[in-house]
Formats: sequence, C-alpha cells, structure tokens
Amino acid sequence: MLMQKARERIIEYCLRMLKDGLTVGTSGNISVRVGDNIAITPSGVDYEALVPEDICVITLDGEHVDGPDNPSTEVPMHTVVYQNTDALAVVHTHPVYATVLGTLVDEIPRIHYMLALLGGPVRVAPYAPFGTDELARNCIVGMKDRYGVLLQNHGATTYGDTLAKAYSRATYLEWLCRIYCEAKALGAPRLLSAGEFDAVAGAVTAYGQSASKS
Repeated sequence: MLMQKARERIIEYCLRMLKDGLTVGTSGNISVRVGDNIAITPSGVDYEALVPEDICVITLDGEHVDGPDNPSTEVPMHTVVYQNTDALAVVHTHPVYATVLGTLVDEIPRIHYMLALLGGPVRVAPYAPFGTDELARNCIVGMKDRYGVLLQNHGATTYGDTLAKAYSRATYLEWLCRIYCEAKALGAPRLLSAGEFDAVAGAVTAYGQSASKS
C-alpha cells in the first residue's frame, strides 16, 4: 500500500511540475523512498499519460525490483542523494531561471532570506553529462549542508523528508533564481550580510517546516 501511494503521489507531482513550469516535455524526474526501495519516474514517458503501474521501483543501489525496467536516466543522482542524506523524496527539475543561473554563476548568494529553506546560499555543481556517475558525485558534493543544488548547464535538484517538502524547495529555489536574475538585469543587487541572514534563518526554517508537511 505504501508503494502504491508513493507511485500515485509521484504522478500527482509530475503533473504539478509541468503546470508550474519547472520542466518541459518528459524532462525532469521525481522519486520517493519507501523502506529500502525507491519509486521513480520512468524514462521518456509523457507525464500526462502516466499511470501508477508505469512508475519503476528500484533498490537503493539502482537494481530493478518491480514495475517497468526503464527508470529515469538520472537514477545515479537519485540514489546518491538517498545514500548520503536523510532524504525520503528527490525532485529533479529543468526550470528556466535555475538553468540560466547555472550557466552564469558558481552560487546563488544571499539575495533573500528564503534561501534558508535550502540551507543557505545554493551552489552550482560542475557540469557533467546527464545520467552519469560523475554528475551524481558533483550533485552530492554541491549539496553538502544544503537541501538543493543547481547543476551547471542542466537544471536543479532538491530533496526533503516528504515529497511535498522536496517539491516546495524546488519551487522556492526557482523563485529565488528568478529574483536574482531579474535583480542582476537591473543592476548590482544588495545582498544580505552573513549576520543578517543568520539572524532570521531559524525562523524561516521553522516556517518552511510548517508550510509543507503533507
């Protein structure tokens, strides 16, 4: 029953991901951990055509367990996050502003206190081809002490202890990227100091906890 629910929730959030403009076509992917297994979107399937039986089930090492044997090409990135964090859900997106910033900067600086929801300024992981172990390694290094990362010339990845929280972080990350992009287009944005940021980080994190528990 838990795995069936996870499959249904993944489809729900895939459709939200399309509607919210966090990805296009069949790009991007979502996974949920259930015990020692992972439910993950299949590769190259139209999200609007997905049914629960289309969602693949793999082990934490990426081995096939149930359902179709065509999981997302980003299995290495998802599994490395589960192996190295307390994640119970991972959301990988290809949003416009996050992808743009991933071609320009090495980190999203303290442009807004909502970065605290991601653990602080979000790093850009060095480029590596999609679906590779190298990309997975770069992703988890960039995520150190963070709940999200930008992937150079690629997109973004976030995680959480619920799918709702992982997805909320993905939407906040894209919003923060847009703020920074638009501010930079107008001039040199004022940034928060480390002290200013740290002074409100705890309150923001508590807000984020209560905002996405489902």
